[in-house]
Amino acid sequence: MDEQGGVSVVDHPVDARSTGARGRHALDPASRVGTRPTTAAVDANPAPSAHTRLAVAAHPAPAAGQLLGPAADDASAEPADVPWLQRIIGLVVLTIALSAAALLWVTVGAGVPLEEHRPAETTLLGFWHVLYATEVPTARVLVAAVAFAVLVAAGVALLERRIANRSRRSADVRTDPLAPKLVMARTRGVWAGPVTVTVLIPAHDEEASLPATIASLLTQSHRPERIVVVADNCTDGTVEVARRAGVEVIESVGNTKKKAGALNQALRQVLPGQGDNDLVMIMDADTSLDDGFLEVAVARMTSDRALLAVGGLFYGQEGSGMLGQLQRNEYIRYGREMRRRRGRVLVLTGTASLFRPLALRTVAESRGGALPGRRGDVYDTAALTEDNELTLALKSLGALMISPEQCTVVTEVMPTWRTLWAQRLRWQRGALENLGAYGTTPKTFRYWAQQLGIGYGVIALFCYFALMALMLLSSDGWIWFPFWMGLGVLFTVERVVTVWKGGWRARLLAVLMVPELLFDAFLDLVYVKGVLDISLGREAGWKHVQHAAPGPTASAPLTVTVA
Repeated sequence: MDEQGGVSVVDHPVDARSTGARGRHALDPASRVGTRPTTAAVDANPAPSAHTRLAVAAHPAPAAGQLLGPAADDASAEPADVPWLQRIIGLVVLTIALSAAALLWVTVGAGVPLEEHRPAETTLLGFWHVLYATEVPTARVLVAAVAFAVLVAAGVALLERRIANRSRRSADVRTDPLAPKLVMARTRGVWAGPVTVTVLIPAHDEEASLPATIASLLTQSHRPERIVVVADNCTDGTVEVARRAGVEVIESVGNTKKKAGALNQALRQVLPGQGDNDLVMIMDADTSLDDGFLEVAVARMTSDRALLAVGGLFYGQEGSGMLGQLQRNEYIRYGREMRRRRGRVLVLTGTASLFRPLALRTVAESRGGALPGRRGDVYDTAALTEDNELTLALKSLGALMISPEQCTVVTEVMPTWRTLWAQRLRWQRGALENLGAYGTTPKTFRYWAQQLGIGYGVIALFCYFALMALMLLSSDGWIWFPFWMGLGVLFTVERVVTVWKGGWRARLLAVLMVPELLFDAFLDLVYVKGVLDISLGREAGWKHVQHAAPGPTASAPLTVTVA
């Protein structure tokens, strides 16, 4: 067993396709981006190049060992100070959302006379006695509410478009080294060889799900040239399963930084041998690619030299009863939103995303300066949600990314409320902490708007529940309001339409409405818990879903281990 750069190479079958990808020209603007007056350089790859190297600065880039060497993974390094905003990010978001809710309340409620409306009584179907009230909000209230919603939505969309356009056209190598304009200029007239794909699959005790993941790669219409399973502190048969499948295995060595730490170790070995067109794909071990994913992604990367990353759209696997269907409905709506955004990325999902080595090298070089984290790490090991943090890092450097609707994957759904709580608490807390680490910049504007929307939604939903309870406690019977019932029907129609492609189960669950409202309330409680944990300085734990082993014991329940 040969150790290289802190990573143990367990199995490396020789493949002409993988070796043929080496030795090509690699552009690497390894600039230290930020306020420091350092310049960019190219080609940190020490491997011999078959093509002319282009330089965009007078100073050479650091050697690959300096940029991605084991020294950067030293666990004894002093931890960086936590930004003050990261400590109180949840309270800041909730305070702003509460202020917006209060402002809207004052706007639509000031001067509205409080009049008592006695409900009327009628009989339906000859025996059902009901109370109903025909009162409706005043024209002023309706206009103010609609205007507020339209202005906020339009304002966010216009500002996001303006920020994106400015980033794409930027020529500032210090602040936007990955901007499309600069990337196109650096690669113009340079032949970097055909696009090839190296897949890294981080796996911690994934022997049950790994075979399906590898099979989905081997049956792609565009097969990857190289598949590497990154086995991190595995206690099951993950390594043996990967070997039997005929793929490479890299075992992490002394890793205590979970998935991000294992990937950093693997990338230190893989990236130095990657040329400019040797794409690196990172996907979860519990995910299966739909056929055509890599073909579409490679075609997009081939046709657009400025494109630096392609993310997948994920859908939930079958099973897990109503809870599973609730998650599948959620994922279907997310995919629909991405299609409406024409692939403009919100998060480069960890389930499956492809990157140019140029993008990953530049992120590693910018850590500790323009980006949070330690210099030389592609992934920030302090982040709970490494995929969201890497997305923010690439956007902060001006990178162009997309999520094409044809690039879809199927990923696991949480089988119990307990595992779902653990997963979503990590997601939500990680998103808030990432936002606090990056602060308020034009590149993070959209993410601030998202978190404010979530905070406002938490307030609105629980106010709705509180008003319903208050009505029930203060009246002798249930009172029907035709106006609000009409809005409820429109809301239900919207819920059904947005999951229509999910089949009859998705539509039935949406039309019932109550289960999805309770599911939303559950996610809101997760949000509140995340805010409280951050504000009180509670240490975050990483929850890992341990799959049942295949065979006769496959029906055993999933368990959650806290690492």
